[in-house]
Amino acid sequence: MRKLSTWIVHILLVLGILVVIGPFAYMILTSLTADNFSLPSPGKLLYAEKTLANYPEAWSKNNFSRYFVNSLFIASITMALSTSLAALTAYAFARFKFPAKEFLFKLFLFTMFVPAILNIIPQFTVINALGMVNTYPGLIMLYIGSGVVGSTFFLRGFFERIPTELEESIVIDGGTRWTIFYKIYLPLSLPALGTLGIFAFSGTWDEFIVALTIIKTEANRTLPIALQLFRGQYATYYGLFFAASMIALLPILVIFTVFQKQFVNPNLTEGGIKG
Repeated sequence: MRKLSTWIVHILLVLGILVVIGPFAYMILTSLTADNFSLPSPGKLLYAEKTLANYPEAWSKNNFSRYFVNSLFIASITMALSTSLAALTAYAFARFKFPAKEFLFKLFLFTMFVPAILNIIPQFTVINALGMVNTYPGLIMLYIGSGVVGSTFFLRGFFERIPTELEESIVIDGGTRWTIFYKIYLPLSLPALGTLGIFAFSGTWDEFIVALTIIKTEANRTLPIALQLFRGQYATYYGLFFAASMIALLPILVIFTVFQKQFVNPNLTEGGIKG
């Protein structure tokens, strides 16, 4: 009976994997076939002649390469600044003592419950008043502001689990709060920071509504906007459109591969002071 239940669990797991990977594999195979003016059947995809010609063609059409570079720049800057600001803010809430700290933190978290779509008009009003509409700094500022609250909440809990005893050696040597943060909290928080880096990059890379609202100049558009335009113009060229989608997905795969070992590790004191 136990053997039968094990087989059932394994079969269900395999079916689940196929459900998740199936559309992705279909997308890759379609991007490698030419002259697809209708969605091909899976049988046709398996035996059709494969070609990489769709990829350079998609890269060169409709300023796709420029939009790709625009998004890469914005997502990279946002990831670095958002993670850094969240780490500093979380450290202050975790280890500093100041009046009304818990009230301010709860007020800070309250902004997470406001739907993002409701913030579009006030955000645009503020950015317009600052003269930063149609600029990358204005767009990056909104991305950082929308992600720093959740990142701070996540990191504060992580920082509070780091033993305060690790700070004693630095305090004895005359180290400052900045030294403690730089020498202890950042190295021990690399798993959490890596996780936040993935989320910050992928969230910015895929974002469409805010970028469409803030960026007005065609040359400054980001990749999600370019993909929507690409789909409208080449809606029936499925091989070409899926190739463009695969190119857009590539940085996410690279970021995940680079930071995959930095996912949250429960052993916070690994690499810390040993007795």
